[in-house]
Amino acid sequence: MVAFWLLGFETAGSPAWVFVIAIVNAVLGVGLGLLCSAFARTEFQAVQFIPLVMVPQLLLAGIIVPRATMPEWLQWISNALPASYALEALQQVGAHPQLTGIAVRDMVIVLVFAAAALALAAVTLRRQTP
Repeated sequence: MVAFWLLGFETAGSPAWVFVIAIVNAVLGVGLGLLCSAFARTEFQAVQFIPLVMVPQLLLAGIIVPRATMPEWLQWISNALPASYALEALQQVGAHPQLTGIAVRDMVIVLVFAAAALALAAVTLRRQTP
């Protein structure tokens, strides 16, 4: 919201949808973080998992290089990454005044990824109850 009010960022769609997409993406990040921490024995190991999760998403989601220009086999990998769908949803909101079906589909896909990550984290986290 700071980008819209303080920095003058403009989008064709509603800033509220940008906020919703950001929240869904944040929930996904929490789920992925918990899932990574379930497999780490120390904080240092958990930090070492970050590049394994983040770098492929940054490189293949279309943030740096458009997905359409990638080789087909990289596009297949990109299709399995939630950041690709979050970025596409943001692009749809930025380009269209009304919420599009593609944006809704992409938000649902990111929500499914988030729910799956949270569920897997809940199952795999070690419980320490007295």
